[in-house]
Amino acid sequence: MTQSTHTTGVRAPHQWLALTIGVVYLLVGIAGFFVTGFDGFAEHDHDQTLLGFAINPLHNIVHLLIGLLGVTMWSSPSRARTFGWLLVIGYGAAFVYGLVAVNNPDINFLNINAADNWLHILSVLAGLAIALWPRRGAGTTSPGPRQT
Repeated sequence: MTQSTHTTGVRAPHQWLALTIGVVYLLVGIAGFFVTGFDGFAEHDHDQTLLGFAINPLHNIVHLLIGLLGVTMWSSPSRARTFGWLLVIGYGAAFVYGLVAVNNPDINFLNINAADNWLHILSVLAGLAIALWPRRGAGTTSPGPRQT
């Protein structure tokens, strides 16, 4: 009998965080379409909100994509860390964009409001937690058989 080189092992906390964030963003993306439908794809309309967060169909698609990335990238520690960095970069850029776009309907194609900006900062912090979670050191592996 041969042993598989792939072990499932115990998932690290940063992997579970990546999965949780992925599932939440996936669900938010789906729920968003119940609010917006598919009309006004990149429309600026702060009357379309989900739990106080402004959305439009394009914004929903972004949430779906982030969610799918989290759900697919949580499977290994390194992929989860990459997802964390993608959150940091993507939502960091979204935050900066939102600071300018929130009061400018001409460029606010993602329909971002102030609540979205706060969520984007929280997503950046969560991404940092995932990306910078301490790695398991060599001293934390389980020891071999005990010698008597």
